[in-house]
Amino acid sequence: MQQPSTIFAGGCMLDDVQIQAYLDRIAYTGPRVATLDVLAALHVAHLQHIPFENLDISLGHKLDLSTPALLDKLLQQRRGGFCYELNQAFRLLLQSFGFQTSLIAARVFNGKDYGPDFDHMLIQVQLDGQGWIADVGFGDSFRAPLTMNGQPVTELGMQYQVQPEPGLGSTTACFKLMQGRDDKSMQPQFRFSLQAFEINDFAAMCLYQQTSSLSHFTQKTICSIAIPQGRISISNNKCIRTERGVRQVHSIRDEDEYRSLLQQHFGIRLAAGAAVQRLMARHPV
Repeated sequence: MQQPSTIFAGGCMLDDVQIQAYLDRIAYTGPRVATLDVLAALHVAHLQHIPFENLDISLGHKLDLSTPALLDKLLQQRRGGFCYELNQAFRLLLQSFGFQTSLIAARVFNGKDYGPDFDHMLIQVQLDGQGWIADVGFGDSFRAPLTMNGQPVTELGMQYQVQPEPGLGSTTACFKLMQGRDDKSMQPQFRFSLQAFEINDFAAMCLYQQTSSLSHFTQKTICSIAIPQGRISISNNKCIRTERGVRQVHSIRDEDEYRSLLQQHFGIRLAAGAAVQRLMARHPV
């Protein structure tokens, strides 16, 4: 009897059953080959089926970046996560298709300055001698993998471009991801180098993001998912739908409505005893 194949990826393995469960989760039925078209299809499918969310942080549940815990949360519990969870899991899936990948670290731009090292995690993919970045863990960002050659891409009226970042006093080449409505309004999203890391290198910052009062993720709760022409988000007690550039904001009345919207838009069912008020309370009505 033939044994299920396994994929070694950064010290972890996905077997055939796990791979199929992942593909079912993101509703992907296409070919399983390492091509740019497949990478793009997997990337957008992930964004449209697995939400970016930090509910566990507000609920006081410590995050676990081990492969069994990630697969249980994303595939069995049908939850989402933030960058360290989503991009680590996505990397394992990509490697199961034969993609050459590495985890890279970024510093997020807050409007004035860049955050600390390992503030964000994304994926570098080497394909046919060319570098691409993939990122399913940043919330409202690019939907198709971006080339490292600086070619701008426009999606839903928003332009994205990877630009070189000179003058950082390092021998490692650095880059920044720019986003804007046009080339005159583009602002940095984050800065990164191509130095490869393993998931354990992000553990300290992952803990910081969960516990520090300075962390963006302890200051508000977010659950957000891409839709074909926009995005739906629940941010504390607001439900926000942006479609074709039109933004609609709805104030959530109570816990029952919060649970209903979470299930309707994200497929998430909270436990009966979950402290929903903690998820709603950090934003004034």
